[in-house]
Amino acid sequence: MTGFATLVRKELLEQWRTRRLVIVGIVFLLFGIGSPLTAKYTPEMIKAIGTGLPGAVIQLPPATTVDAVAQLAKNVGQLGVVVAILLAMGAVAAEKERGTAAFILTLPAGRAAFLGAKLVAIGFTLLVAVALAAAGDWLYTTILFEPLALPGFVVLALLLWLQMLAFAAITFLASTVTGSQLVAGGVGFVVFVTLSIVAALPVIGDWTPLALSSAAIDIAMGESSDVLVSSVAASLAIVAGCAVASWASFRRQEL
Repeated sequence: MTGFATLVRKELLEQWRTRRLVIVGIVFLLFGIGSPLTAKYTPEMIKAIGTGLPGAVIQLPPATTVDAVAQLAKNVGQLGVVVAILLAMGAVAAEKERGTAAFILTLPAGRAAFLGAKLVAIGFTLLVAVALAAAGDWLYTTILFEPLALPGFVVLALLLWLQMLAFAAITFLASTVTGSQLVAGGVGFVVFVTLSIVAALPVIGDWTPLALSSAAIDIAMGESSDVLVSSVAASLAIVAGCAVASWASFRRQEL
């Protein structure tokens, strides 16, 4: 792909200069730090509120390490996916609207390199963000609960990253095909809601990116996961399929 390395550097530099990388990194770090704190103190807060009400008796089980990890997976599986959609919705559409896509392609750079560089930059930003989230969650889980094996948390981070990347790829495809940021974002959110419903179904739900959350929790806790292979395979297929479809559409477009 002609000009791919140059375009990747350009995209990564833009992620830094626009503060997207910094802002997303800070948001995810707060996810990571806040997840074990929420798991630890929410039951205590609810219990304290209940004791102040006449005749109210609230009994909640004490928070556990699983709760801290599950809270992170929940945050990334919901708010993290929303961030991924927001990052991808204008990746191509915004360039086309400003006319910069046509200018870049007059340089020695192919269309595949143009799209590939943008996907790499989005993936890199999400990877840095989820790494910060996992690091924050691991540290505070260790402090508030008990230490967990670090390799398991590395796998957790990679699985949650793949989950977000799948939805980013879907939104990226919509951004490429429609050329509209709003439409691309709408497609991303509709697919997210639809797959959230499908994920609740037996068997079929195991073949969705959202099943990666439960797989990530199991791996982080040192357990095996029944949905690991199916969810990873489905997510990789979505990313690859959307990348190819984006290129097939973009190569026929007049800019």
